[in-house]
Amino acid sequence: MAKMCALVWGLAAAVVWAAPEATVAPATWELDFTFHDPQRISLQLPGDDHTTTFWYMLYEVTNNTGREVELYPSFRLMTDTMRIVEGGENISPSVYDAIRAKHEKEYPFFIAPWKLTGPVLQGKENSRASAVVFRMFDIEAARFTVFVAGLSGDVVRILNPSASPDMPPTAENPPYFVLRRTLAIHYDLPGDPRTRILATPIRREREWVMR
Repeated sequence: MAKMCALVWGLAAAVVWAAPEATVAPATWELDFTFHDPQRISLQLPGDDHTTTFWYMLYEVTNNTGREVELYPSFRLMTDTMRIVEGGENISPSVYDAIRAKHEKEYPFFIAPWKLTGPVLQGKENSRASAVVFRMFDIEAARFTVFVAGLSGDVVRILNPSASPDMPPTAENPPYFVLRRTLAIHYDLPGDPRTRILATPIRREREWVMR
């Protein structure tokens, strides 16, 4: 298992090394994104006889690009143990209801993420506030990164060096990869596996990457 993890990590590192770096400033457009660091919420969901704990990140998106922009954000959390958790996957609407009630004074116009997408008009008065929710991830993880895509129009295509020219282009044999300007927010999770379930994430840095 350790060898397999090392191989996967090595392949991931090779892909990152080969990918072009994100420019300091966007070449097209970029929405303003403000957020709170991840926090937990524990709920007893309808039909369950136990409490479930989730991670969630509150955020607000504002369009100051000078034009109307379509907003379709996506979130992915990746741990240093190579576990990937998709934001919003298999999350009950009641979780968002609980988050809205908890933060109604800070975000009186909080909306569920499935109501957030679509055209965004310019200006602070047209900002949209919501939350991304993740299911609990690997307690062995000491670090994790939240990737936020859909905030910029920058896109590049790079050739797939492993593509077979003798085979037709398919999802398994893509001739190129599409990389998007993506916000990466890196966190440490202090403590050991016994205490991390209660630890507060410590933000290390945020950066733009092509992913």
